[in-house]
Amino acid sequence: MTFKNAISWFEIPAIDLDRAQKFYETIFDIQMISMDMPQLKMRLFPIDDPMKIGGAICSSGDFYKPSAESGPLVYLNGNPDVQLVLDRIKTAGGQVLIPKTQISPEHGYMAVFLDTEGNRVALHSVPLMSLE
Repeated sequence: MTFKNAISWFEIPAIDLDRAQKFYETIFDIQMISMDMPQLKMRLFPIDDPMKIGGAICSSGDFYKPSAESGPLVYLNGNPDVQLVLDRIKTAGGQVLIPKTQISPEHGYMAVFLDTEGNRVALHSVPLMSLE
């Protein structure tokens, strides 16, 4: 078996799904896709190809628990510049924990924020020359 990507899907916990949806739609300037099932409610991040990595914010009672200090740290795509996303976080109800920080000239920048649900989430952007 060959891995092309280490991640195939991610789920970010939400206590108040409407509030979380508004937060992520605001900071990324996107429209999320609703997908509700009897036991699980999700708001999917839009992707242009169903074969690419995707994810959602999810609410399902006690199964999902937001965490500001433990558990995995998911890095969301902050291209072309994480600062553009960071600039929207406070007014959307979140908090910047680690400001835009250069990893290296080749590997770009990262930042970490706390969303409206209490989740610690990261951003990553790569230099424009790396995207070409």
